[in-house]
Amino acid sequence: MHPISYSRHQFPPEIIWHAVWLYLRFTLSYRDVEDLLVERGLDVSYETVRRWVLKFGPAFARNLRRLRSRTAGTWHLDEMVVSIQGRRMFLWRAVDSEGEVLDVLVQPRRDKAAALKLMRKLLKKHGFAPSVLVTDKLPSYGAARRELGLAAHHEQGLRKNNRAENSHQVVRRRERKMQSFKSPGSAQRFLSILSAVYNTFNLQRHLVSRRSLRLFRAAAAGAFTS
Repeated sequence: MHPISYSRHQFPPEIIWHAVWLYLRFTLSYRDVEDLLVERGLDVSYETVRRWVLKFGPAFARNLRRLRSRTAGTWHLDEMVVSIQGRRMFLWRAVDSEGEVLDVLVQPRRDKAAALKLMRKLLKKHGFAPSVLVTDKLPSYGAARRELGLAAHHEQGLRKNNRAENSHQVVRRRERKMQSFKSPGSAQRFLSILSAVYNTFNLQRHLVSRRSLRLFRAAAAGAFTS
């Protein structure tokens, strides 16, 4: 864990991380966070919240990633269309069999080169090759897998990849709330931060007891503030 410095800031760390947590944890705008803080007697402008998210969000995300355990060996890969400044772009995403977001990649094309870039990024980041790859029937995945020489079993089919398809819902909600992403770079940065926060607070509450859920929530909140 790398310590985060809050020096030369008017507000104490507890207020800063709470504002950043509100924005990243829930589908809120900067103005929504400002209103919530006002209800708590804190006069913080939405522009200040925006600067906090840009400055501290990446640091929070890095620390959260260091706390995550090794991902599962089954990787689900998929891509979705996003509009950025009126331009059609593709958001490539990878999740494991537990719903953990492995990585995201914004690319202008939906081809073999983009699939290769995503897979290389995943292999470098996680340090091991998957045992199973699950994708839709886009030929680019198979071509990239062969070029990398991966021995992973490759399963294809739309319904088999529901895990990755469902993971797009979080991005779609944020995209609508933000009224689309402003640039490929800002989309890449924001979605990388969002993925780390989502992984930490994705507790699958339907699989655990209420008592366990309280413990998991406390541990997730502790990881965010540490």
